[in-house]
Amino acid sequence: MAVREIVKLGHPALKTKSEEVKVIDNEIKKLIQDLKDTLYSTTGIGLAAPQIAVNKRVILIDLRDGMEPIVLINPEITKQRGKQESEEGCLSYPGYYGFLERPVEVEVEGLNEEGKKVKYKATELLCRAFCHEIDHLDGIMYVDRAYEIYKDE
Repeated sequence: MAVREIVKLGHPALKTKSEEVKVIDNEIKKLIQDLKDTLYSTTGIGLAAPQIAVNKRVILIDLRDGMEPIVLINPEITKQRGKQESEEGCLSYPGYYGFLERPVEVEVEGLNEEGKKVKYKATELLCRAFCHEIDHLDGIMYVDRAYEIYKDE
C-alpha cells in the first residue's frame, strides 16, 4: 500500500489517546498494510498507528527473529509482573535512547487481523515492545517514563 511518514516527538498524534477499532473494515486493513510497509522500510521492531498520525488502537511488532509479526487491534495489557530496567529507542525520536522501568512479564489480549481474540504472554524484548507500542496508543512516549535519555553518538 504505502510507506507513510513516521511523525516525530512533538506531533499532536503522539500525545492523543487513540480510538478503539469497532470494525475491521478496508480502512483498518489498509492501515495495517501501511504499518507493515512503513516498519519494514526501517530497522525498527514495532510501530503503532499514532506514529503514522492515525489515532486508532492498532500496533505491529516484528522482532525480526524469525517469529511471525504480531498485529494487534485494541491491545490491552491484562496482567503484568515484576520490574526491569529497560533501554529503549523510538522511530518517532530517532537518534535518542533512554532508560526506564518496564514489567518483567506481561499478558496482552487483543484482536488479530481477522478479528479473532488472541492472547500473548511475553517476557524480555517482546514484553518491552508490547509496553512501548501500547503506550503510544495512550499518548505516552518512552521519554515520558524515562529517568535518563541520551543521544546516540
